[in-house]
Amino acid sequence: MSNVHAPAHAHATNALPIDEQLVLVTGGGRGLGAAIVKAFFHEGADLVINYRFSADAAEELAEAVRARGGNALAVEADVTDFRSVVAMFDAARAEFGRPVSTVVNNALVDFSFNGDERERADEIAFESLAQQFRGTVGGAMHVIQAAMSGFREIGSGRVINIGTNLFQHPVVPYHDYTAAKAALLSLTRTFAKDLGPLGVRVNMVSGGLLRTTDASSATPESVFDAIAASTPLGRVTTPEEFASAITFFASPASRAVTGQNLVVDNGLVMD
Repeated sequence: MSNVHAPAHAHATNALPIDEQLVLVTGGGRGLGAAIVKAFFHEGADLVINYRFSADAAEELAEAVRARGGNALAVEADVTDFRSVVAMFDAARAEFGRPVSTVVNNALVDFSFNGDERERADEIAFESLAQQFRGTVGGAMHVIQAAMSGFREIGSGRVINIGTNLFQHPVVPYHDYTAAKAALLSLTRTFAKDLGPLGVRVNMVSGGLLRTTDASSATPESVFDAIAASTPLGRVTTPEEFASAITFFASPASRAVTGQNLVVDNGLVMD
């Protein structure tokens, strides 16, 4: 019997296996984003690799996925520009003939991880925070809102936001970055509440320093060693380990999970 007239919440248990999904990763051309793309490729998903400036890296990654039997499309879009984001989703539908089912909000707009050079609390301007809010919160909002027509068509959807363990362990004065990610956690929970009746699950995965990405490549080995010594497992998390945790939130195994923040840092922070 058709369920075309069923209320929206009747679709809440819909959960596509990852190998039947089309997954969009923002900032997916390099660093952690590339590791996330590869993790979903290994799970059998089709992929949309968003980039802003890293065209060559994104195209090379898409080509590598296709060379190994997968399906991937690299698409340029500035997540702070809603029209650009909508155009990206239109390009994905045109290429794959179906809507995006999972989005990973990984893009980090105009930020440098240089702890020794960051502005301190008594000198940072609000504009620095506003810039990060535009990229982190505004970018995620644009992606989620552009995905909603497809989520409604499918009857479900997955949103996975990337956070930080600096909420709980603010060892570096990244005031603007951390404040924006904290706001993204709040958005994760309010959107989870609002979109749940449509079968859309919204979660966050948070980490700390990763060994090694573009962002952490200049980190002294002594810092990695100190972090490893502070974790119960005696290790620094790799991008691949972090990305593996992200795929859980796109899988049917997480169908009863929404509004949560999973910290993946080998136990450095226990929330």
